[in-house]
Amino acid sequence: MALKSTIMKAQLSLSDMDRHVYQDTNLTLAQHPSETDQRLMIRLLAFALNYCDGLEFTKGLSADDEPELWHVNYSEEIELWIELGLPDEKRLKKACNKSKKVVLYTYGENNQAIWWQKHQPKLYDFKNLSIFSLDYVATQALAALVDRNIQLTVTIQDGEVWVNTDNTNIEIKPQQLM
Repeated sequence: MALKSTIMKAQLSLSDMDRHVYQDTNLTLAQHPSETDQRLMIRLLAFALNYCDGLEFTKGLSADDEPELWHVNYSEEIELWIELGLPDEKRLKKACNKSKKVVLYTYGENNQAIWWQKHQPKLYDFKNLSIFSLDYVATQALAALVDRNIQLTVTIQDGEVWVNTDNTNIEIKPQQLM
């Protein structure tokens, strides 16, 4: 018998002072049985960092031909494709060919630098690709916030991110690699 996804509810209060975006939103996220709490929270973080009308979660781990999040316009063109993790160059090339803009958030312990060193020369060919590295300790702290009903306040200013709950404050500084 196949395991089912766990449904999570998130209340997100976003104040992005860099882009002048202020939004309160209720989200429903499906956590795939093989998805870690860290990855789930990074998806939520990526949503906050890229919030725009029409940004939505996709099937994620359940679909090989879709990103984690995307924004598709009314003409069914992909405006924004958001990837997580350490994908191979082939997947990023496909994303860059299908979308106007691609954003990748890398994360993990001790393997981001190795991945970046290996793929860096080839990735500079993709002019519509941006890559950000997320600190392992900060993303692990995010993972500790997972609950069936998550209430977060996310503040973004000068490229720094603060994620707050009633009793936790986490600072994240995404490092832009490209």
